[in-house]
Amino acid sequence: MRVHIAFTPGELTPAPVGIVVDVLRATSTITQALASGYRRVLCCAEIDEARELAKTEGPAKLAGERRLEHIEGFDFGNSPSEVAGEPAVETLILSTTNGTRLLVDAASRFERVYVGSLLNLEAVAAAARETGEDVAVLCAGVLGQLTLDDAYCAGRIAQTLGGTPADSATLGIRLVESFPSALDGLRASWSAGNLRRHDLAADIDWCARESVLDVVPRFARTVGAAAEVTA
Repeated sequence: MRVHIAFTPGELTPAPVGIVVDVLRATSTITQALASGYRRVLCCAEIDEARELAKTEGPAKLAGERRLEHIEGFDFGNSPSEVAGEPAVETLILSTTNGTRLLVDAASRFERVYVGSLLNLEAVAAAARETGEDVAVLCAGVLGQLTLDDAYCAGRIAQTLGGTPADSATLGIRLVESFPSALDGLRASWSAGNLRRHDLAADIDWCARESVLDVVPRFARTVGAAAEVTA
């Protein structure tokens, strides 16, 4: 098993298995939602697509953000703590600036797509390892650019996966080794700084916890323009 990391969304990677990472915060929120009891998360690239799906796929809750701002009319933002309680419905519809966009794209390019975060680190690594196939860890970044938080999380997944690291995965693992803890790795990122400036610092601590959930979100099918993710 060869392991690659795509540090930005535009990179092409030669692997049948993709693990999408937007640790601050979309993939952490997806993982938390499914662990909390949502049956599925419909991930949309665009806000209007999410609103239309709420009409046809309801009852559902709407969650998401644009540039860290709550979307008007949505039930939740993009904090995993908001979806941690027992859900009143089975479907969560999520649209975020970066993570859901990458997930929709990955669903069209990879044979299998998993959703990775630090919260489900061991579980998602085990699921990908069991396929016996090459794996690409895909970083959402911010607006097409590399982010330290996603690079760190991708490095931890590559480290946990084992196998034979490509140069990109070796680089990610070396990055992980330069920080004493996951929390230090996430806190050092520009993304974390943006969360602090928006009074969302608690999300950094929440998302930095390793292997506290055993759920493995995976792409199931396309529903309209959305990627349906189930556990």
